[in-house]
Amino acid sequence: MPRYTVHVRGEWLAVPCKDGQLTVGWLGREAVRRYIKNKPDNGGFASVDEVHFLMRRCKGLGLLDNDDPLEVALEDNEFVEVVIEGDAMSPDFIPSQPEGVYLYSKYREPEKYIDLDGDSLTTEDLVNLGKGRYKIKLTPTAEKKVQKSRDVIDSIIKEKTVVYGITTGFGKFARTVIPINKLEELQLNLVRSHSAGVGKPLIPERCRMLLALRINVLAKGYSGISLETLKQVIEAFNASCLPYVPEKGTVGASGDLAPLSHLALGLTGEGKMWSPKSGWADAKYVLEAHGLKPIVLKPKEGLALINGTQMITSLGCEAVERASAIARQADIVAALTLEVLKGTTRAFDTDIHAVRPHPGQIEVAFRFRSLLDSDHHPSEIAESHRFCDRVQDAYTLRCCPQVHGVANDTIAFVKKLITTELNSATDNPMVFASRGETISGGNFHGEYPAKALDFLAIGVHELAAISERRIERLCNPSLSELPAFLVSEGGLNSGFMIAHCTAAALVSESKALCHPSSVDSLSTSAATEDHVSMGGWAARKALRVIEHVEQVLAIELLAACQGIEFLRPLRTTTPLEKVYDLVRSVVRPWIKDRFMAPDIEAAHRLLVDQKVWEVASPYIEKYRMEHIPESRPLSPTAFSLESLRRKSSTIPESTEL
Repeated sequence: MPRYTVHVRGEWLAVPCKDGQLTVGWLGREAVRRYIKNKPDNGGFASVDEVHFLMRRCKGLGLLDNDDPLEVALEDNEFVEVVIEGDAMSPDFIPSQPEGVYLYSKYREPEKYIDLDGDSLTTEDLVNLGKGRYKIKLTPTAEKKVQKSRDVIDSIIKEKTVVYGITTGFGKFARTVIPINKLEELQLNLVRSHSAGVGKPLIPERCRMLLALRINVLAKGYSGISLETLKQVIEAFNASCLPYVPEKGTVGASGDLAPLSHLALGLTGEGKMWSPKSGWADAKYVLEAHGLKPIVLKPKEGLALINGTQMITSLGCEAVERASAIARQADIVAALTLEVLKGTTRAFDTDIHAVRPHPGQIEVAFRFRSLLDSDHHPSEIAESHRFCDRVQDAYTLRCCPQVHGVANDTIAFVKKLITTELNSATDNPMVFASRGETISGGNFHGEYPAKALDFLAIGVHELAAISERRIERLCNPSLSELPAFLVSEGGLNSGFMIAHCTAAALVSESKALCHPSSVDSLSTSAATEDHVSMGGWAARKALRVIEHVEQVLAIELLAACQGIEFLRPLRTTTPLEKVYDLVRSVVRPWIKDRFMAPDIEAAHRLLVDQKVWEVASPYIEKYRMEHIPESRPLSPTAFSLESLRRKSSTIPESTEL
């Protein structure tokens, strides 16, 4: 018998249908009838007949014709929504999918798999799992380790040994021994009580990352989860059945208890869950719609699912990957600005950076050379000021290798630490099958990723801080020799005046966000957990800082391309012309004022999707192959930029610091 899951005013109802010839309208009326029946006040309606409604699919929100037969309009077990007339205008209206339709259209069920063994997951892998590009399966070795770990737990229960979290309560209740017949209830109670987070739910991509990372940690074989339960978790991931996980509530020790509890709660069939097929619905209906059964927790399994640093670390993976992407592209954007402001490339000479050989500094200087070397990529703009009387630029141009460089080195440090954390066992107690025992410890403490992500925010923020100053130089006619705010008929038009204000606002906001959260600690659990990392906030604010960096650099990219318009018909180097062409493929030049926010978002999207890097990187790598000795850190060569712009032996270097 076909059955449909219907959303009515925030509640989900399972409605069976004996006859496929019944109509969509009948389904709506039957769902409303059941909704009214369940309400003490009849939901505010005297009868079903007075309710006027529309019907739409939860997947994509497509409207349905009430006269269509169900067997034609809907698939068995499809999720639909009753939209009662007037509700959409009510502040109490809760749509079935609050985060937007685009999530459905973007998802395509993957065909490829990633094998997880608990030891070799990379940050790139986890981000790709979050984007839904792969399903998961365990390696045979991981399956064996998981089974051996579970055998230890089964032995503890059989022998009635007192072990924390398995036969005792938790936290302050660690000395309370639980009867054998209540051990399963203990685990479910743990998950329910700890599901106490608040705030918006994680978007599907981030929830996938969180779930995938927890699977990877469980695959190490130190958690005591049964292989049967772990495979159920993997089946839910592969079906993209994603629990409702509020983003706030973790203090980062004992692990990310609140968010991971919400994750586990959905897998047990309680709370809310999202899938591309259903949108947000009751977890039990979403699991059933995908042919899955709720997990029944065995002893230790609730604790195994919720104890660890996976919320901090999964968000940290996204942060470090986005930071890497924007740091690479920041060099390209800054190089374009330097061209527009008619700057010199002498500050990027290999010999300068060889004597201060930080890897990031050397790499950034190399990228600038690869994009601006006039001998390699002739630039008419560079030729136009080759013999001008300026010998050095402002710090925001001259010191890019030093400022961008340390951001790159910060990212590299954080990525190494996060990669270690990805493949670490962070449970308590730990199950050591080789020793046949469990040991209580503190691997759940999130101080490592918390400190790293605070550092990441501070390091990457500087890319926005220096970018905002370059935007000022582009917009200020006394510094740029360009029209004020990069627009003709100034006064009538305001050009980039407020775009620069937006950049300044973002940089100022990020300054506050860069205050380290991990320097704070509040004692919890009746002083049992008396020092915590606050790593959840470190991860979330790092992502906000990185988004601000992307947005500020998007504004600079637009401003630099607009500056090019005032230097035409002169052309810049080939790679930078390619960047200009890319921007102009989505944003046209400003002839006069227009609605600017969509243009900023279009440029932001180019950076997030790494399109700027894609068009410029072939030229960078080709230059690297042709200048291999100079691109190697600590190996300076005789290469000099004396042959580039503004060379003149008769002009002394400025003594300005």
